[in-house]
Amino acid sequence: MQGDIFYDKRGSLTFVNGFKLSDYVRQYIVRNHQQNFIRAWHGHKLERKAVLVVEGVVQCSLIKVDNWEKPSKDLEIQSFVLSAEKPTLLLIPNGYANGFMNLTNNAIIQFYSDKTLEESGSDDFRFPHDYWNPWKISFY
Repeated sequence: MQGDIFYDKRGSLTFVNGFKLSDYVRQYIVRNHQQNFIRAWHGHKLERKAVLVVEGVVQCSLIKVDNWEKPSKDLEIQSFVLSAEKPTLLLIPNGYANGFMNLTNNAIIQFYSDKTLEESGSDDFRFPHDYWNPWKISFY
């Protein structure tokens, strides 16, 4: 979901006006302690999330999980580079695992969830950060 930034002599205003907050019940902010730090993989059968980078640049990757006990290692990885300079809200559907790596030191990521913390806790699946590995930087 694409947002925008408005500038005038006072500063800037960042927005994603099409985002319906009423679909979500909680939000939280994540900051990593260093550049290129990976937080992955975290998934939910039922929970939906939305991700907005409010400072810096982040690579966010998603995988539609085929088996929650032992997912296939060759599932398609969808990766997105999200930047506070071009606000984009990434919607993560239920049934997906996600992970992210901050590409700048100052990255701040805001998450929105459609489940309470209690509901999320009973629908929580975690896999090692390199179970799927879209984190390698390729120089072409």
